[in-house]
Amino acid sequence: MKKRILQIIPTLDRAGAEKQMCLLAGGLARDEFDVRVCALTRGGPLSEDLRRAGVPTTVIGKRCKLDPLAFWRLRQHVAELKPDLVHTWIFAADAYGRVAGMFAGVPAMVTGLRCVDPWKSGLQLALDRLLARRTARLVANSPGVRDFYVEKGLPAEKIEVIANGVEPAGPVRTTRRQILAELGLPEDSRLVGLVGRLWAQKRVKDAIWAADLLKVIRKDVHLLIVGDGPQRRQLVRYRDQIEIADKVHFLGERPDVARLLPHFDALWSTSGYEGQSNTVMEAMAAAVPVVATDVPGTRDLVVHGETGYLVPVGDRAGFARHTNRLLDDAALAARLGQAARQRMAEHFAVAAMIDRHADLYRRVLEK
Repeated sequence: MKKRILQIIPTLDRAGAEKQMCLLAGGLARDEFDVRVCALTRGGPLSEDLRRAGVPTTVIGKRCKLDPLAFWRLRQHVAELKPDLVHTWIFAADAYGRVAGMFAGVPAMVTGLRCVDPWKSGLQLALDRLLARRTARLVANSPGVRDFYVEKGLPAEKIEVIANGVEPAGPVRTTRRQILAELGLPEDSRLVGLVGRLWAQKRVKDAIWAADLLKVIRKDVHLLIVGDGPQRRQLVRYRDQIEIADKVHFLGERPDVARLLPHFDALWSTSGYEGQSNTVMEAMAAAVPVVATDVPGTRDLVVHGETGYLVPVGDRAGFARHTNRLLDDAALAARLGQAARQRMAEHFAVAAMIDRHADLYRRVLEK
């Protein structure tokens, strides 16, 4: 008999945990698992991915941090579905989902630990510790995330590490000349990409600063910032204040990142902390050299000097120096890019991520 798995996540925006959840939900064997998805707050562009995969999706419509009506609707939904296992993703869904699961008598619950989360308050961490008692397994996506939460008091014996998965890069259907023409850039432009939410964690200001350093030594580099977020206005103002608008371009949210990515000469990740960056993985799968901060999660992906470069958080000169080296040495860039592609294929395949979750579900449900 099929086991019903309910995945609960705050939104279906195009972001890291959401992408991993959709890959998992769409990839679990249909003859063994009946998979459903519940978005706690709202849907989003990944709803279409789930629809194509034939995964039923429900949106609860949570409107604020403490929304009793949303909790009641979620509890009713869980009770009606009668899942054998609930898997929650990201703090709001972790809290609402597990409490709703307890009220509905769900036999087993699994929670994802997706990122090193220094923003969590003492109260939020206390809630994590309390709910961990009623959770069968906690799934960290990297050893760094596991270590962070063990240090915060979560039970080490319940935490399993299952790395994120990345799909192989698809065929390149556009030429570099087409991309440059669309962006209105000169044909000799070298492109550095930064993809992500524009908020404090990503330290995008460091990237703009590094681009300004690069501008001193070469005139052909353009930094393309893809994404949106609460710091966008502040970052645009900073870019304009240092007079580098001709080299730093805010492209906003775009559904075609996979189309742009193969044409980047390098990808930057300036984050102060991460879990396991989907963007870094996608760049590596596309054989794009990565220069990234040396933080837990990212250092599991990028092998310094072999598949890319790692620099200390805030080392803007390091970003400029390593990127200039890549731009000056095409053979080096190609070698690092190909090694990165191979690392993703060998150690971070989507099929392996799905298989490990399926095995975890079986073990939890057998108890």
